[in-house]
Amino acid sequence: MAGANSITIHYEAANHIHKALTKIRELGCEVGLAINIATPLDVIEYLLDDVDMLLVMTINPGFGGQSLIPAALPKIERAKKIIDERGLDVRVQVDGGVKVSNIRTIADAGADTFVVGSDFFSASNYSDRCTEFRSQLA
Repeated sequence: MAGANSITIHYEAANHIHKALTKIRELGCEVGLAINIATPLDVIEYLLDDVDMLLVMTINPGFGGQSLIPAALPKIERAKKIIDERGLDVRVQVDGGVKVSNIRTIADAGADTFVVGSDFFSASNYSDRCTEFRSQLA
């Protein structure tokens, strides 16, 4: 039977986000919460106890090939600090402009899960590109 092990929903996409997150958990899935780059962490802090992953967008969502917006890095750092201070088991994922050239910086800011698009698919050899990403994180 096909299905999902985890579902991530954008904070900005639901009128009743807590209800949506609860429903995802009731369906037996891991729960992810995504926030747009312009959304402040303050508005989702109360939800961190209810998620397995926080996805921080580092671009304005909508199309591939964008460059990471550097102002997102302090947001990642703050999210990781809040999660650690509260002793939560919440992964910090980043989506947007993740490249071999910046993945280490993003990881150093506190991210541990990465969505990679154009920098991967533009490579002539996917295996080599995976090796490049892994070497940056080693």
